[in-house]
Amino acid sequence: MCQHQPPCPSADSPDREAALLVAHFPEQGWSLLCNGVLLFEDTGELLPDGRIIAPHRPPIAEHATTAA
Repeated sequence: MCQHQPPCPSADSPDREAALLVAHFPEQGWSLLCNGVLLFEDTGELLPDGRIIAPHRPPIAEHATTAA
C-alpha cells in the first residue's frame, strides 16, 4: 500500500502509528495513515483487516492529598 521510500511500518507492526498521515479530520476525531490504519483521537485504532485496537492512553496519575 505504501509508496514511500523507505516504506512506512505495516499495519501489523508494533510501530504502525509511525506511518505517514494520508488524511486528517480532527473535527471528526480520526486520521488515516499510509498503512491503512484508522487512528482515532482517543488512541484507538481500526486496522485494515477490521481488527480493533483498544485506546491505549497512558493512565492519568492521581495526586494524593493529605490533611495536615
